[in-house]
Amino acid sequence: MTDLVHELILQAAERTPAAEALCYQAQRLSYAELQGQVGALAAALLSEGIGRCERVAVYLEKRLETVVALFGASAAGAVFVPVNPLLKADQVAYILDDCSVSVLVTSADRLAALAAVLPACGALRTVIVVGSKPDSAALLALQATAGCKIVRWEDCLQANATPQPHRCIDSDMAAILYTSGSTGKPKGVVLSHRNLLAGAKSVAGYLANTPQDRILAVLPLSFDYGLSQLTTAFHSGATAVLMNYLLPRDIVQLVSAERITGLAAVPPLWMQLAQQNWPADCSLRYLTNSGGAMPLPTLQALRAALPAAQVVLMYGLTEAFRSTYLPPSQLDTRPDSMGRAIPNAEILVLRPDGTPCAVNEPGELVHRGALVALGYWNDVQKTAQRFKPLPPALSGLPFPEIAVWSGDTVRMDEEGYLYFIGRADDMIKVSGYRISPTEVEEVIYALPGMSALSELAAIGVPHPQLGQAIVVVIKQDGGLDADALRRECQRRLPAYMVPAHIQLDASGLPRNPNGKIDRKALQMRFAELFEPHRK
Repeated sequence: MTDLVHELILQAAERTPAAEALCYQAQRLSYAELQGQVGALAAALLSEGIGRCERVAVYLEKRLETVVALFGASAAGAVFVPVNPLLKADQVAYILDDCSVSVLVTSADRLAALAAVLPACGALRTVIVVGSKPDSAALLALQATAGCKIVRWEDCLQANATPQPHRCIDSDMAAILYTSGSTGKPKGVVLSHRNLLAGAKSVAGYLANTPQDRILAVLPLSFDYGLSQLTTAFHSGATAVLMNYLLPRDIVQLVSAERITGLAAVPPLWMQLAQQNWPADCSLRYLTNSGGAMPLPTLQALRAALPAAQVVLMYGLTEAFRSTYLPPSQLDTRPDSMGRAIPNAEILVLRPDGTPCAVNEPGELVHRGALVALGYWNDVQKTAQRFKPLPPALSGLPFPEIAVWSGDTVRMDEEGYLYFIGRADDMIKVSGYRISPTEVEEVIYALPGMSALSELAAIGVPHPQLGQAIVVVIKQDGGLDADALRRECQRRLPAYMVPAHIQLDASGLPRNPNGKIDRKALQMRFAELFEPHRK
């Protein structure tokens, strides 16, 4: 029986030690080899004095050592904190200081970039340096600047010590995943071993993963959806193939070279992948989407290009890992649906007073069950806002049960399928009307001239008369006319939903570190568009 997340690797190594667990470029590790390195790193962390549930941050691009460090920290009884490799020094320092990281695993180049900010991270004692071997003088210089002990990765794996790991149970902390921080400082979502294992079992179940699967990990491992590619692979005894891609065509090439069967991405990446020339004999068995709704033209283009691959549309939030999925058999019937609750989760649609909504009545999506995270690190107020008790009549328990109140407005049809309406913090309010950006975006995607190649976002910006006005930003891919698009919107939308401004932008839309469209950045860019002095 597996109770702790690192035991996924141990269990697979006991079943099929020679099976390939991990691949990165020309490097490959069997499950037995991966388990050996995870155990060695855990021993090294314990020798460095890591305490039970102390934090180990990993600030690296995707590579074998990244995975070993994450699961090695868990095997020692510590908590792993994956840090998005796109973050800059000050952002990294905030995370290290916020959750009092004791050990940092990074590369020599990244350490050099961080050296000036690390002295402000008071809990940091040790940095483990991966990759190229700086000489002793360089290490001493970095050690003096950073103000903490520096150890080489190779020395950690070669250590002979075998200290006893700290005792942990499945309700203990396993990981802290930081949100992108598009508004204010990022929040650290605290996940237990139980959360991670329940998520891996559920997702691997409805994706029907087997040891024969080869799952390509292109998303950041600091993103719950990216980390899920590892946990589902290890739960199934499958192979995880790591990739740091530069161009979408690189993904297509690696899918062919490695005979990839499973690929997960977010909508902006799927839009790019829909433009690629996929081989007729593509090995992909399934595609999954989360992190936002996939535009219908993109979905249609992918299905036409990859007819043998099943498309699984999913909805999730870091606070509960994954909530719903739409079975491929329902794509033609309800392509606009988020699907139904994943196995071992219950999804409720509730009114503000906590009572259940009627069929097709909009309400807040509330997630209960084993995937509900422990809360936000070091933030009681925000935890209380998002993690709240269910009304006793809904839980059936004689004591409060904490659920995640998502902040997303959805509706549920007669058959239990959910449909996304909007996020409370993304909703646009024009002359008193509440408008979901998704409603406007779907209409524009269907306009003449739009295609799977188009990328767009609808946002609300301040307006002196309306309160807010709708601005639509579209990545210009040729042949589009903003005035013509707006006239089409006037034909198809009520007046209050017609965009006040459509901006064609050849540079594309900004993204946050997880690859999602950064709506907050767009709102800041156009915040003064309708100020009186600009008229």
